[in-house]
Amino acid sequence: MKKRIFITAGYNTISLGTGRKEFNPKKQRPGIEHYVKEAGSSTLEMIGGAENVDETVISNFNAAQYNNQGNLPGYAPYVDEKLRYKPSTRVEGACGSGGMAVATGIKFLFSEVSDVVLTLGFEVQNTVKAVYGADYLATAGWWSDRKDGHAHFFPGQFSDRAGKYYEKYGKGYTRNAMKQWYVNAINNAKLDETAQEYHSTDNDLNKTASIEPNGKFFVDNLTVFDCSKVSDAASAIAIMTEEGLKRCNIDLKDTVEIISFAQSEDDITTQPEDSTRLLTTENAVKLAFDRAGITKDQIRTVEAHDCFSIAGIMATEAIGFAEHGKGPEYVSNGNTAHDGKVPFNTTGGLIGWGHPVGATGVHQAVTIWQQLTEKAGKAQIELDSKRPYGMSINMGGDDKTVTCIIYKKP
Repeated sequence: MKKRIFITAGYNTISLGTGRKEFNPKKQRPGIEHYVKEAGSSTLEMIGGAENVDETVISNFNAAQYNNQGNLPGYAPYVDEKLRYKPSTRVEGACGSGGMAVATGIKFLFSEVSDVVLTLGFEVQNTVKAVYGADYLATAGWWSDRKDGHAHFFPGQFSDRAGKYYEKYGKGYTRNAMKQWYVNAINNAKLDETAQEYHSTDNDLNKTASIEPNGKFFVDNLTVFDCSKVSDAASAIAIMTEEGLKRCNIDLKDTVEIISFAQSEDDITTQPEDSTRLLTTENAVKLAFDRAGITKDQIRTVEAHDCFSIAGIMATEAIGFAEHGKGPEYVSNGNTAHDGKVPFNTTGGLIGWGHPVGATGVHQAVTIWQQLTEKAGKAQIELDSKRPYGMSINMGGDDKTVTCIIYKKP
């Protein structure tokens, strides 16, 4: 890293969708303006106001279709009039937009033009019926595949990955870990009041997760419980240099340092070279480790992109915690649970907290910040001075756009 970079003042709105008591599909629900205002203004309040911000990065996947709204940089001055005439940039990398926004904010700080960047991610998806939403989400992949793909496009893509994994390593063995992944996700979500599954009343998560996939009703190799949530939410976090911290009067104890980051890209027009591996994720993780000068054994907690439970399991292998084919064993043995060796997705991840597409990578950064500064409330894990690092992995499309960030408590 060319200079020391820190994150601070993270904020998440409620992740609204099925599962929340407030959600009613028959009633008017909050729109973009509600979410960006709440997340943005709450973060600004924690850093002394908008006058301290040099520029804004906004991450969003598909407001043009979900909300009939483009030109999203213009929402920065809506959040606070003191951001009027200051630079604002929108980034988009499908489900990986939020991680890309954090990385973009870091680059802006490297440019020495700015010392304080407000990073704001959001998505409002519950505006359309599922059949239309499936089309909109399919644009995160190669659209030419849509006509031959499953009606539920991305569940179909990852169902194919899961099927190949079953063939290679065993269905029962893999499904047992996918079941555990779901149980962990919902239990973790119940620890965070903003999570979509916070209100879950399911008293037998193992039974729910044990339902067998049925292609006649959904896709061949996944159930709906293996899938991330359709969500409306926003997350925001401030990224600063040391000069920015001084300007905002932020104490180091309230920050987390970004040690390294890496973004990897693959050809969106191609099918996976090996469906049982997340090769782009592997590349991004290796780059991030090399740049940080640390190993997996120094990581205490991970926010992984579990758009589907099989993706979470494959992420444990991509990072190197488990050998290829041993991810299910690693998860089934409790290593990724809240009290495990390396807690994953401590507030529920995409399956439990929700997946407001453009906000997800920012939400991951907020969660790591909360954990490493011991501000995670009931979701707090026990920190380890010998393993002071956290990691987030944000993936766009079918392992096409991936950002990996490594963090450390100063």
